[in-house]
Amino acid sequence: MKWKKDPYYDSIEHIHKSLELKPIISLKNIITQNPNGCIPISDVSKKGLQFDVKIKVTRFFRQYPSIFEEFIGPKYNLPWFRLTQEAIEIDREEQRVFKECKGDLIERLKKFILMSKEKVVPFKIIQGMLWYIGLPEDFLQNPDKNLDGSFKVVELEDGLKGLSVDSGERVLSILQRNAMSKGVYCGKPMEAIEFPLFPSKGLRLRMKIQDWLKKFQKLPYVSPYEDHSLDPDSDISEKRVVGFLHELLSLFVEHSAERKKLLCLKKYYGLPQKVHRAFERHPHMFYLSFRNKTCTAILKEAYRDESAIERHPLVMVRKKYIKLMNESEVILKKRRRRVNNSFVESQKLDSNYKASNSY
Repeated sequence: MKWKKDPYYDSIEHIHKSLELKPIISLKNIITQNPNGCIPISDVSKKGLQFDVKIKVTRFFRQYPSIFEEFIGPKYNLPWFRLTQEAIEIDREEQRVFKECKGDLIERLKKFILMSKEKVVPFKIIQGMLWYIGLPEDFLQNPDKNLDGSFKVVELEDGLKGLSVDSGERVLSILQRNAMSKGVYCGKPMEAIEFPLFPSKGLRLRMKIQDWLKKFQKLPYVSPYEDHSLDPDSDISEKRVVGFLHELLSLFVEHSAERKKLLCLKKYYGLPQKVHRAFERHPHMFYLSFRNKTCTAILKEAYRDESAIERHPLVMVRKKYIKLMNESEVILKKRRRRVNNSFVESQKLDSNYKASNSY
């Protein structure tokens, strides 16, 4: 299907600034974990790749003066960095939200694992999803402390370690829960549930595709927490894949993710090789944004029906960080203006001096 640009989804700032914010939060956490609340640049100067920082870490810090304050340390005249007062206050709020929402975030992690084929997922894959789920990046470093008894650390093939989850109870997807609350779903096996559709303005499907979509909607809904053994070439299997992507983005606190970051899930979640095509085939459910030279998949329902999926408090915290982050641009512009004005003044003085000496 032909892609159609939608300015509404392209303008959701906290989604498109999320990639920029993530390394800022990583470095912020390094500073707050230090007992003195500050670090010399030597502590992180060689760890840029670890934090997805593609430039020198010193330069990265200096790009955000509204968040990171630079000063000269006690030894060797090295640059040191600490948080600004505004960043400290948002960090406190972030820690409070983590504490209050810890149970909810762990439940999201649990559901993420329960959607996998064997109810077990390698640490390295979970680590790559922590930002989306809303958990701190060091969360897996102490699983015994952070996780409840339903989780278990297990050994996997190739020497990998993973997390498994025991759950004897039936898990309902958010689509099932919403359909039940509306009285259009009873919870019976192979019962149909129609996906909520949100067409973008100006996006028209050909009649043939519209007819196919109507039939697709009437197919049985197979929960992503259940049967993985469907014929991969069947429409019902595609509906299960679409249901998986819907549930996955529902679990993510921003209800969006870089599409390429989801490709690593194929092996452990029994997804087809071309799972990424599901986003393209269902433009009334998902929007693909190509801002920031990447492809971000967005669940439309989360931003068009506030009653369907609740906004997570952590998103409000991230919005505050982004607002503070944007203030850095203003600070840097003022600094450049002062430097330019000083240069112009010095040029004038120099010209006047030369003119006076020529007489």
